[in-house]
Amino acid sequence: MKKLITLSLALAFVLPLFAQDSTVTPDPVPASKTSQKNEWTKALSQRHGNDHFLIQVGYNGWSGISDTIDTKGIPRSFNMYFMFDFPFKTSPRFSVGIGAGLGTDNFYLDKTTVDIAGLSGNTLSFRSDTTSNYFKKYKVATTYLELPVELRFTANPAKPNSSWKAAVGGKVGTMLSAMTKGKNLMSRNGGTINSYTEKIKSKRFFNSTRLAVTGRISKGIFGIYGQYQINSFIKDGAGPDIRPFQIGLTISGL
Repeated sequence: MKKLITLSLALAFVLPLFAQDSTVTPDPVPASKTSQKNEWTKALSQRHGNDHFLIQVGYNGWSGISDTIDTKGIPRSFNMYFMFDFPFKTSPRFSVGIGAGLGTDNFYLDKTTVDIAGLSGNTLSFRSDTTSNYFKKYKVATTYLELPVELRFTANPAKPNSSWKAAVGGKVGTMLSAMTKGKNLMSRNGGTINSYTEKIKSKRFFNSTRLAVTGRISKGIFGIYGQYQINSFIKDGAGPDIRPFQIGLTISGL
């Protein structure tokens, strides 16, 4: 009887010790990481604005142009796009941008006439006017309807308008118009003959489709961009193999 009582008292003392919670509490997640994750999750759920509107102003060069063709001034490009942004659900720092817009290019020539209508032959000719009358200002101007696609990275997706951002991608464009514009007809001696403006429109010798690779990097809404056309500007057999490229400034936001 005494042994039974002693065993009962021992069990009554030991069992509560084994019944205590032995769960190990994990180390708390740093508050800064939790706060950052919550901001990214909130930005993703609200589809926070990330470069829905792009404006680009840049230098428009022609790679492959002959040294015998004289250029003048600073050739310019102006692009404007409206974009839709689709963040990755697994990583809101990354997203895909798809949109549409217009791209315009102006390339300036010096004492040179371009026969874009094919009035003198079946190829696109660049005629030097150093020994004849010429236009004081002369350019080749093109306009494209373009569909850009980008893979984007935003360092802080909760604050895209102040964060570092980068994007690489490409664009497909269809030519809406091509023309030459000459202003102020001059004699070969430099005297003014007439102050009229001549415009000739024709897409005959140009590729109607433009394929280009693109890239840009920015801090907040201001940045730089680059673009290179991977297909020829002029149709095969119709003229020199010119590949336009752009380098310039970009404004992005909304």
